[in-house]
Amino acid sequence: MEQGLEVALTDLQSSQNNVRHHTDEISSDRLLVRRGQSFNITLYFRNQGFQPDLDNIIFVVETGPLPDLSNGTRALFSLTGRHGPSPWIASLETNGASSLEVSLCAPPVAPVGRYLLKVHIDSFQRSVTAYQLGEFILLFNPWCPDDSVYLDSEPQRQEYVVNDYGFIYQGNKNWIRPCPWNYGQFEENIIDICLELLDKSLNFQIDPATDCALRGSPVYLSRVVCAMINSNDDNGVLNGNWSENYLDGVNPAEWTGSVAILKQWHAAGCQPVRYGQCWVFAAIMCTVMRCLGIPTRVITNFDSGHDTDGNLIIDEYYDSTGRILENKKKDSVWNFHVWNECWMARKDLPPGYGGWQVLDATPQETSNGLYCCGPASVRAIKEGEVELNYDTAFAFSMVNADCMSWLVYGGKEQKIHRDTNTVGNFISTKSIQSDERDDITENYKYIEGSPQERQVFLKALQKLKAGRSEDPHQADSQYSTPEPRSGDGLRGLHTPSLRPSDVVQVSLKFQLLDPPHMGQDICFVLLALNMSLQFKDLKVNLSAQSLLHDGSPLPPFWQDTAFITLSPEEAKTHSCRIPYSQYSQYLSTDKLIHISALGEEKSSPEKILVDKIITLAYPGIIINVLGAAVVNQPLSIQVLFSNPLSEHVEDCVLTMEGSGLFKKQQRVLIGVLKPQHRASITLKTVPFKSGQRQIQANLRSNKFKDIKGYKNVYVDLML
Repeated sequence: MEQGLEVALTDLQSSQNNVRHHTDEISSDRLLVRRGQSFNITLYFRNQGFQPDLDNIIFVVETGPLPDLSNGTRALFSLTGRHGPSPWIASLETNGASSLEVSLCAPPVAPVGRYLLKVHIDSFQRSVTAYQLGEFILLFNPWCPDDSVYLDSEPQRQEYVVNDYGFIYQGNKNWIRPCPWNYGQFEENIIDICLELLDKSLNFQIDPATDCALRGSPVYLSRVVCAMINSNDDNGVLNGNWSENYLDGVNPAEWTGSVAILKQWHAAGCQPVRYGQCWVFAAIMCTVMRCLGIPTRVITNFDSGHDTDGNLIIDEYYDSTGRILENKKKDSVWNFHVWNECWMARKDLPPGYGGWQVLDATPQETSNGLYCCGPASVRAIKEGEVELNYDTAFAFSMVNADCMSWLVYGGKEQKIHRDTNTVGNFISTKSIQSDERDDITENYKYIEGSPQERQVFLKALQKLKAGRSEDPHQADSQYSTPEPRSGDGLRGLHTPSLRPSDVVQVSLKFQLLDPPHMGQDICFVLLALNMSLQFKDLKVNLSAQSLLHDGSPLPPFWQDTAFITLSPEEAKTHSCRIPYSQYSQYLSTDKLIHISALGEEKSSPEKILVDKIITLAYPGIIINVLGAAVVNQPLSIQVLFSNPLSEHVEDCVLTMEGSGLFKKQQRVLIGVLKPQHRASITLKTVPFKSGQRQIQANLRSNKFKDIKGYKNVYVDLML
């Protein structure tokens, strides 16, 4: 029998294919392609050229440990079409004397992952030969109209798939600050770590064949990734920690990027990294999803509800001093909470619920037995369709639960007020191709207090209550017309004896006198206003305590009592000062101080509660780029920072990173900084990628953990 075609060499054309498939940022010498889009390879033959009438070339692609034709993890497809129909396509590009250029295309529903490419050559009356041509990685394709993650806007694709840096919004609704973050989804080895993450999931460990077959579904894959970002069920990427004790790991506030975390997880044999909180979980998820090709953005919700019993009521408890108490039911309003939105079609839902989907990797509640949340359609959340998959009811409560305040005294609980506006404010994400903040609250709910918003709330509540037994508080917690509020967005809380038609006679309001900066005294006034025609004698108990960003209170460190007599229609102020020396040792990493005042009239059972959350600000790090940034040319970077405190700080460490600018995170040991001392250092680096880049920096010490700074840098290919 004559010898058939022999493949001497294969050129996967990685560099050219990767450019066309928007994966050249990941690699130029490994083939990474997107489904639903063709890529070219060239076969070089040893003995003769390809003869279409005599030679039948059959390509074989396989993914996963148990590739199978029936579940789509193995495919055979012929260049001539003689092997029968296949969703994979091979077509002839050019046929040379001893070479053959072929175009291959994966179907837009193919499972993503690492593939092996083989070829069988069956020549007429000659021997059948088989060759292994190489490996390639297949990714989702938001540029392909037939892919379920297709996004029809190029600026959005550039922002939500290609951009490797961004901002995560923190602080509180009255002081929103951008935290710079290096997503780094195209950095060295990140794609391999993302695929390793899929293989470490419980789904893969239990049934690898089915898991690999389902990796073509962004709905399925996003749930797998979501569960793997936290470590509650498995050896996921991050351990969560809200205890303020981080001695055996890294304080979550110190991280500035995903790359160091993912590489540490991989290097430690896939043991969870210590520690993360919500914004770190969301940032890691954003990196993984963008790397795999699913458009993803990071979302911050200020005053985010955590409703543990599913009644759309967040219960908060106060004592007679105005101090917020620990919630035994674990309901809470997080100062801010961060999750992801991923873009995908939802063929598993009724029409109209595709597009942006909420995914929350922070381990809060289980979903089908695992700590993950979503994907929940953003439109379903807005319309109150809380029965739709997945976890839409929990996502709804994060943005649109009502807040019930209770006064605890003498072993009893007295309902003071129900606030329909507290939860879900200034829902934020980075704007497209801009450093500005984009407010997307209207995507999640109708305007607070509007008839539509209340109708949706009632619809959601009705769906949740169907078939559910009553909660002990629920009889008192049914929806009614909102009671009047005092102040300017601060809660004014009143006894249930007040009907909606009653006029609020006294209001309380906090007002800061100066911006709250770390290291300085906090100065504010309590404004009391008598709106009635009678004299009012008030006793007001004031309290201050630190909060964790998930709403958990720490013990009070400052209390005061004010006696205020008000003439008819009179306003008075009570001045307050909390010295730095008094609050400094009680601060949490989040630098949140909750001040509250509980007022009561001597001759009336009426009680008024007002509160305010203060976030203390640091001066930022200033970064200056000295000269033009050019690929493969040395670049000097000046970093200016200061100790904002009037005391020595020790163990100062500056970290810097930036995809395309630094090969790895830079750590500079600063040591001791004197009180109010300003310092400057200059670093050198060699940029290795062109285009828009960002430097992220963090300064930590024994007194503070997260003084941040960033600088955008455009890197040219040549001078």
